[in-house]
Amino acid sequence: MAIYFNEQAKEFHLQTENTSYILNILRNEQLGHLYYGKKVKHRESFDHLLALGYRATVSNVIEDDTAYSLELIKQEFPSYGTTDFREPAFQILQENGSRITDFKYKDHKIFQGKKKLDGLPATYVEADSEAETLEISLVDKEIDAEIILSYTVFEKMNAITRSVKFINHGEASLSLTRALSMNVDFPDADYDMLHLAGAWGRERHVKNRKLETGLQSITSTRSSSSSQQNPFLAMKRPDTTEFNGEVFGFSFVYSGNFLAQIEVDHYSTARVSMGINPFDFNWLLEKGEAFQAPEVVMVYSDEGLNGMSQTYHQLYQKRLARGKWRDLARPILVNNWEGTYFDFDEEKIVSMAKEAHELGVELFVLDDGWFGKRDDDTTSLGDWFVYEEKLPNGISGLAKKVTDLGMDFGLWFEPEMVSKISELYKAHPDWLIQVENRTQSPGRSQHVLDFSRQDVVDYIYDKMAEILSAADISYVKWDMNRYMTEIGSAHLPASRQQEVSHRYILGVYELYERLTSAFPEVLFESCASGGARFDPGILYYAPQGWASDDTDAMERLKIQYGTSMVYPISSIGAHVSAVPNHQVGRMTSIDTRAHVAYFGAFGYELDVTVMSEEEKQKMKEQISYYKQTRELFQFGIFHRISSPFEDNITSWTVVSSDQKEAILARYQWSEQPNTGFPRTYFTGLNEEFEYKIEGVDGTFFGDELMHIGISLLHPRILGTKDVHPHDYKSELFYIKAVN
Repeated sequence: MAIYFNEQAKEFHLQTENTSYILNILRNEQLGHLYYGKKVKHRESFDHLLALGYRATVSNVIEDDTAYSLELIKQEFPSYGTTDFREPAFQILQENGSRITDFKYKDHKIFQGKKKLDGLPATYVEADSEAETLEISLVDKEIDAEIILSYTVFEKMNAITRSVKFINHGEASLSLTRALSMNVDFPDADYDMLHLAGAWGRERHVKNRKLETGLQSITSTRSSSSSQQNPFLAMKRPDTTEFNGEVFGFSFVYSGNFLAQIEVDHYSTARVSMGINPFDFNWLLEKGEAFQAPEVVMVYSDEGLNGMSQTYHQLYQKRLARGKWRDLARPILVNNWEGTYFDFDEEKIVSMAKEAHELGVELFVLDDGWFGKRDDDTTSLGDWFVYEEKLPNGISGLAKKVTDLGMDFGLWFEPEMVSKISELYKAHPDWLIQVENRTQSPGRSQHVLDFSRQDVVDYIYDKMAEILSAADISYVKWDMNRYMTEIGSAHLPASRQQEVSHRYILGVYELYERLTSAFPEVLFESCASGGARFDPGILYYAPQGWASDDTDAMERLKIQYGTSMVYPISSIGAHVSAVPNHQVGRMTSIDTRAHVAYFGAFGYELDVTVMSEEEKQKMKEQISYYKQTRELFQFGIFHRISSPFEDNITSWTVVSSDQKEAILARYQWSEQPNTGFPRTYFTGLNEEFEYKIEGVDGTFFGDELMHIGISLLHPRILGTKDVHPHDYKSELFYIKAVN
């Protein structure tokens, strides 16, 4: 049993193997929150956890009880305007102008399994026994509305998911002006807030700040989860490290505008809330209509940040990603983008594919420039027909030439966008996201199609399905290269214009769902001007995503380190590119580039036909090595060891689930003189196992490798490694149990 209900005490106790989450029904019949953290034994009552106390300056929600103020009580799903002055989880505007509501407990259901969310991505179960779900119904009789709070407990995976549904049963219309998906009130604020921030080319950098009185938040208003902030935050104790200490993670399974915030009040309590950003949001609920908010995945760990991350990795890899490719090792690919950009023809592409095949590459991906009259980024988006001057035999003809080599063939699309210089725009200028008589600001010479319209989604589906049906295509790179501006729809009435951003994301999800269902053999990789939509919502449809357009190995250390806070290694698209690097101009060895890219869905992004023979030989060796180890790289247990944000050395390791194999990587930004006697330490091994380090004489026990480490100046190791110091250096240590 994962969910208990104490009927007399009116309490719910949710338990995973390591976590307890306790809430109750308050005297005013609203929901209170009692505890979230390390697992505690179940008991008949947790009433002693309800903190009440009189304060002269507060208002009491129960008239005859001066201690019963919602300003003081920890709440489960707080509303606005009834003695609590902190920010609420929801707000409903009524026809009479009121924003005051009183949602009281009606009933609840506890059942095995987990329901799907209407039109939204979410975690799932393959057998009802994998999870248990609690649904609590709250009603406001005055406005005849209902809120259903859903909690699913993945007991073995140590995760709890939350979502909420709003239903209007009344005659009058209601406007949801705020509809967050979760709220947790903590008894203190002695935490740091960790989040992932950045910009194009430096996505998901780890940021850490101490909580202070007031609001601390991360948001997106770009109609995308964005490069600037990721829909994730964690609260960790100040002394929590990668390996020790408490941390609470909150991850939003959504790809659009979001708000994630922590409010610290004047009593030093912390309120965490997360959901669709209320900024520029309003959802009209007519009689009988419902609004389903997206899911939040909550993870508690008392084993540091790695403990939290490994829970997310396991859950998202196995019960968020779906389809054929969820559990399959990903093919090694080469993408032509940085090798040719728009300057290619069929002969060039076939020559690149032939060379790549001889080196061991398994998948060739044709990127942007194959459609319409696309010679640069100013035209043709939306015109999903082949550019015959470049490809006289069409996509099907090119795909056949590539597959005849013994390789798979992949293709790039940017289905959500349109160029004004295009046949599609000429025919349907009203299909843009736009506001009448207002500027239509271009971005990258392109505009956003109105995916809140069913006819637009249907049209793009038909065009993509036609291409995917006519050619032997096993991989699709789905790009999205600009954010929304001048947000509006020519299709929706004035009362629903603030629904456009969310309806757009629902349209994107629908197109993904239809395509992945119609073409289940195709591996979809998401991309959004690099990593601008690397979020759990897209992971539900595309099991891997392009982490960043920045392919420089050293910058990728930061990007991939931060990404791994939440997302499994199998989801991180990582490529070896040419040098000087196209984004930062840095020169790194081909070994270092590969040693970074191995820790992800591995591939190359360059023109193999212009590589030197020495580079080709290196590439061939790298591909051979990765084919032997990719199951470990992609599906092993990942541990971060030392951070690129804190040290000259970055290190991490991946360990097989049976602890019999591991690969540790060590990266050095710059050579430093006279550094002493550096050591490196493994983690995640079995202390009792005896291990052999590839290329090094002798054996080592797991406890020695983890607690004593290995000296990088040891003669046996020096004898097998490059001893010449240099910047941007990397080393891999492969170990295997021998007993």
